[in-house]
Amino acid sequence: MRKKILPLFFLLLLLLPTSNALASPLASLSQNEATLDFPNAITFRATLQSDQPITNVTLEYGTQQLTCGQVIAKAFPQFTPAKTIKVEWTWDMRQSGSLPPGASIWWRWRYSNSAGSETISEEQTITWLDTNHNWQTLSEGKIRLHWYNQSESFARDLLTTAQKGLERNAAQAGLAPDAPIDLYIYASTDDMRQAVLYEPSWTGGMAFPEHNIVIIGISPADLDWGRNAIVHELTHVLVGHLTFSCLGDVPTWLNEGLAVFSEGDLDPYSQNQFDKAIQSNTLLSVRSLSGGFSEIADKANLSYSQSYSLVKFLIETYGQEKMTQLLIALRNGATVDEALRQTYGFDVDGLEDAWRTAIHAAPRAATPQPTIQPTPTWVPTIVPISGAPLAVTPTPYTIPTSSSQNPIPTPAPSGPPITLTLLLLAVCCVMGLLFGVIALGIFLNLQRNKEGHHE
Repeated sequence: MRKKILPLFFLLLLLLPTSNALASPLASLSQNEATLDFPNAITFRATLQSDQPITNVTLEYGTQQLTCGQVIAKAFPQFTPAKTIKVEWTWDMRQSGSLPPGASIWWRWRYSNSAGSETISEEQTITWLDTNHNWQTLSEGKIRLHWYNQSESFARDLLTTAQKGLERNAAQAGLAPDAPIDLYIYASTDDMRQAVLYEPSWTGGMAFPEHNIVIIGISPADLDWGRNAIVHELTHVLVGHLTFSCLGDVPTWLNEGLAVFSEGDLDPYSQNQFDKAIQSNTLLSVRSLSGGFSEIADKANLSYSQSYSLVKFLIETYGQEKMTQLLIALRNGATVDEALRQTYGFDVDGLEDAWRTAIHAAPRAATPQPTIQPTPTWVPTIVPISGAPLAVTPTPYTIPTSSSQNPIPTPAPSGPPITLTLLLLAVCCVMGLLFGVIALGIFLNLQRNKEGHHE
């Protein structure tokens, strides 16, 4: 019996691989590529093959960045079912908004045939960057600096500036990079603006903490400004990474104050404007600086100067470790008032009182009305119709600082028109008068009948 079973066992072992090979789908992918039309669009293409007609194809794609969860965008290219098909789909940045230069985009194809067998291709990546510039790269520590046109000495100057900025942030605010940061230096602000869609014309540099990317337009004539701008934007990346959370947000005065503080002292113009605001008692309230800054140039400049002064006061009075604790408390979901109380023992109003005393400014004007407070808003992870991935990041909104200036409209009367009302009233009066005359006539007639009866 045993001699009969062993040959059968070995026969089954020989047959199993053959059976599996026949059952497995014969699927393949070729010409899998992504073509950039920077900064407008990216087109994904591939040729798909299977032993049975392909009936479903999905392009899955996204960007490598900080998010509150896995974000996978999906697109559904049109095709005619067949064993071999060519598919393509275009992500139009003009509809979704542009990614920063240097962002990493990944994609893969998921497709199935009429037999129900599904295939997922290997993940591919491409860097979203304009190729019309001859980009060069210098690296040191956590900084990768990319530039073109200018000399290597120009690039090394900026690289040294970036390293010093990191050192200053680490020493004064406890901020340090946890991953390499890419700096893309455009030869001018015009070149930089052409690389990003829908940005204000005055933009000179931008930080993208979720991508660990900074882009700036710097010409040799603007080198001094460029050095400060690099440190400023690097600080935003550091703050953004340390405080990244879906639970809370960092007030603007703290974020911008740290960035300006990392540059060094205020420039003479800003310092003079700040001093005059102290003397004339025209400083802005700290709560009003928690949201977006004013679009009026002088007011915006004062907002940056005050934010710098607030951060300087906190760091120089209470030390760098307390500042780190404040940022971590915000990351953990505490409100600004709660985070300040946990770290320093006072809320926003208490901070303003202590700060005003330190800079010899007039006491804070108390107000019972609410002011700007950042509140996180979550964007759901969904499959966008246009195929653009939705970043899941907290977005602040503003609570009004005073009652509405527009009067509340009075509801329109719901009754009948006044003309109809008067007409009905007149008819009623006439009818009442008529009934009164009739009643009087009846009464007089009864009286006459009584008198005649007595006679």
